[in-house]
Order: sequence, then structure tokens, then C-alpha cells
Amino acid sequence: GLGRATARALAGRGWSLVVDARHADQLAAAVAGLATVTAIPGDVTDPAHRAAIAAAIAPAGHLDLLVNNASRLGPSPLPALRSYPLAELADVYQTNVVAPLALIQLLAGPLTAAGGTVVNLSSDAAADAYAGWGGYGSAKAALDQLTAVLATEEPALRCYAFDPGDM
Repeated sequence: GLGRATARALAGRGWSLVVDARHADQLAAAVAGLATVTAIPGDVTDPAHRAAIAAAIAPAGHLDLLVNNASRLGPSPLPALRSYPLAELADVYQTNVVAPLALIQLLAGPLTAAGGTVVNLSSDAAADAYAGWGGYGSAKAALDQLTAVLATEEPALRCYAFDPGDM
């Protein structure tokens, strides 16, 4: 979806990219034929995977753009908050809030060196109340707030959270 389209567009403009996804085969297919792309399969919630991403970026010394596109919807069908399994909610927050912040923290040096941009993918569920969407929506609302605070705390960076619409 959006990650593949973004990678193709940026690679087409000559950008050097480090991209990741949970499934190695899908990641390889997504970047097939793209030059200047380093693909690192793994789960962004895993600190070792995030360290591998940082290690791939380190030789450049700077990072122009970080796009946090990974997301977890949660259990299906989407449960009401009253019965939302708390372990599942923790997983949703781990992917949608904690992992993006962990990457931002890990890559703050190269991002700041470049006067870089952070883009966090959000959702209309962050702003509108939909029955059953409380876990996901509240996590995306937290990501929106995190992005707004980061923009205030890090004036050298450009920080955006946006909802790409229905995918």
C-alpha cells in the first residue's frame, strides 16, 4: 500500500532508502527493481530490528525523512473497550505509539543533522469516535499528540502526523 508507493516514488527520485516490513518475501517483492534501497525485514516493535535500521542509516550520518507507517489494528472483529483484551491493547500501543517514538529517539541524531522530517501515519479514528475502534483510535490519537509535542520540543525537525484516508 502506502509504504510501497512511497518507496517507489522516492527511489524514482534518486533517494537512498532503508525500508522495512515484517514479512521478508513481501518486502523483497515491494522493492524489487528499485536501486539504492536497503531492505531490512523484521518487526518494528523489536529493539534489535530497530537497531539494525539505525545501523543501516549510520554510515550516511544523516537522515532526511523518517516515515512511521507500521500499524496494528488489533483484534478482529474490533471489540468494545469494555471487553477489549488488555494484552491486545498493549500490542496495539506498542506498534502504533511506542515503536515510532523508539525509532525517533534512536534516529534523532541523524534526523537533526539533516534538519529532517518525521511523518507519522495516523487515522480519522484518532479524532472521531467509532464503536469498536477505541483501541486503535486511542493509539493513533496518542501518536498524533506525540507528534505535536515532538514538533514543539524539536524545532530543528519538521514533524507531521496525517491521515492518508481509506486505504
